[in-house]
Order: sequence, then C-alpha cells, then structure tokens
Amino acid sequence: MEQLVTANDTLFVLLGAIMVLAMHAGFAFLEVGTVRSKNQVNALVKILVDFCVSTIAYFFIGYSIAYGVTFFSSAEVLSAKSGFELVKFFFLLTFAAAIPAIISGGIAERAKFNPQVAATFLIVGLVYPFFEGIVWNGHYGIQDWFAIQFGAGFHDFAGSVVVHAMGGWLALVAVILLGSRHGRYGKDGKIYVHPPSSIPFLALGAWILTVGWFGFNVMSAQSIEGISGLVAVNSLMALVGGTLAALFFGKNDPGFVHNGPLAGLVAVCAGSDIMHPLGALATGLIAGGLFVWAFTYTQNRLKVDDVLGVWPLHGLCGAWGGIAAGIFGCQALGGMGGVSLAVQAIGTLMGISVALIGGFVIYGGLKKTMGLRMSDEEQYDGADLSIHKISATAED
Repeated sequence: MEQLVTANDTLFVLLGAIMVLAMHAGFAFLEVGTVRSKNQVNALVKILVDFCVSTIAYFFIGYSIAYGVTFFSSAEVLSAKSGFELVKFFFLLTFAAAIPAIISGGIAERAKFNPQVAATFLIVGLVYPFFEGIVWNGHYGIQDWFAIQFGAGFHDFAGSVVVHAMGGWLALVAVILLGSRHGRYGKDGKIYVHPPSSIPFLALGAWILTVGWFGFNVMSAQSIEGISGLVAVNSLMALVGGTLAALFFGKNDPGFVHNGPLAGLVAVCAGSDIMHPLGALATGLIAGGLFVWAFTYTQNRLKVDDVLGVWPLHGLCGAWGGIAAGIFGCQALGGMGGVSLAVQAIGTLMGISVALIGGFVIYGGLKKTMGLRMSDEEQYDGADLSIHKISATAED
C-alpha cells in the first residue's frame, strides 16, 4: 500500500535537504583548515563547483538510474504531492554530492581541477546511483535475494556504506593513482609534515558537519510519520563516543579531536534507527579509535598521502558502520532486530567493490587521457593554476 504523502512531509524533506546542503560548507571549511594557506581558495572553489556539477549529473542521469524517475516525461511529477518528488530529489542529491566532497579532501593540493570535475560528473551520474539503486530501491533483486536467503535485506538507513564508504574507497583509488604531494616524503624515507593551516577553520568545518548530520540521519526517514527520536539520540551518542576515543588515542591532538565526532557519525548512519543508544556509543568509540590508528598508519607507514584522511574517516569507518548495524542492531544487544550480520558484511563488501572498480575505471581513464596530477612547480606555487590566476587577477 502506497504511503500517503502530505505537504508536511514535503516540508520535512525540504528542511532535511537544506541541512545537508549546509553540511557542504562544513566539507569546505574542514578542507580549508587542513590544507596549506596557498590552497585555501582552490578548496573553496572546488567544493562549490563539485556540488553544482553533481546537481547536473544527478538531475539528468543519476536520479533516474537510482529511482527510475525523470522530470521530463510528465508534468504531474512536478506538482504531485506538493512537489514531494522534487524535494526528495533535492534531499538525495545532497547525499550524492557528498561523494565528490569526500574525495576532494583526499586528493587536495595536487589534483588538477578539470579532471576532478569530470570525475565528479561520472561518479554522481553513474557509479553512485548504481549502488544507491540496489540498496535503497531494490534494483536487480539483490535485496530480495538477501531477504530470502538470510531473512533480512542489507540495512543502511542513512548511508554509512552507500555514501561514506563509497566516497572513501573511491578517494583511496584517486589518492593512489595521484601519488603523494610534492615534498611530502623524502627519498631517504623521511616524512615532512604539512600541518593544518587553520585549526579554527578545521574546527568550524567539523561543527557545521556535526550539526547538519542530524538532518542527514534523522530526516532520512523522509516523512513526518517515520521520524524517530532514537535516530537523533543514537547520532548524539555516536558523535560523543567518536570524539572521546579520538581525544584519547590521538593524545589530545585537535585535528583528531575534531574529526572524532565525524568518525562516529559516519559509522552510526547505517544502524541509527535500530541500535540501542549504548550500541551507538560503542560504535562511535570504535570508529574514533579506528580513525586515529588508520590515519596514522596510512600516512606514516604506508605513506599514502590522503590529506584529510578521508579513507580512514569515510572508507573504513563507513565500512565499520555497515557491519556495526548487524552487530548492535540485533536484539541480543538491545537493538530492534530485523538485520543479519552476514548480509551486512556482504553488502558492505559489495559497496567497496563497486567503489574500487568504478574508481579505477574513471580515475584510471582520466589519468591516461587528461592527466590527474599537477606538476611539482604548480604544487609549489599553489593549486590548479587556472583558479590561482583568477585569484591573482582579483587581487590586481
């Protein structure tokens, strides 16, 4: 039976879309505060342009792939249910656009601007909606098969895997293909630190994201009737757990502390509607510790120059969130039940696989055709010169 949609539901989803849209300012300031001062203008431009390109790609291609709805076949789509389908598109667009915003932080300070814009279009138009449609719209019968074989479908309420793991693993591919920033690692094995340019900007970005996340999670219900205070409290507990774990394992480092709540929130997205608050707290604690360990290990031991640590934060913590939903969502641990740990593990691996394959196809193809990386001279002077010159011209 089709759910009755009211004008209140349309307003509810619209407010959620606005809150998640505001989170993109958080992505921008988190990156601005982390990169060096000479690259701050480029970071701001990149996040805004990526969002606009994502809108075009999702409107014309991606939303139709994921949900089978276009805005050209019938005028009824534009006005039916107080325009609910339109604001639903807006809301889900803000999720889709988070993918290139995540990737942006990993490839900062040495990626060419135009190839990344092209990658944004292809990812949001094709790769992301392919997996989104499987999980959130039941494409290809995969969710039905899970339900038949395991008694439950893959549960990802607000996108730990669909959004965050997808973005983090796509970013890992791009980071590996790009290589490290000029001067980051010496030939003698020495590591040269590029400290954050502004802890206040970094902290501002983290706070904007943290507040907006309550729209990201709670309003994933997409109706007034479906709203749950459990989702809000679980989000709160997860961000607290992530922060405290990052404070402890990160030894009071402000960069780790302000990424801690984000790690917890990434991880709790999937099971925020079915966990007990203590399960959400545990999920956040593990995510905060995982982020600190993985960021340190990848930067210092593996020498993977992921500038904002988006693979540990979104890729690993998102994957942990998908699995955590299967652990803390079960009734034996105080959860609501209706979830299978086996399915959560399989679905998480499936999302990672789609991201890795899509990432290597897109970024590998762009590397061969357009090139991904700026020259060492361009990196030394500032990021992509086309934007650097615009900034310089304005100053003249």
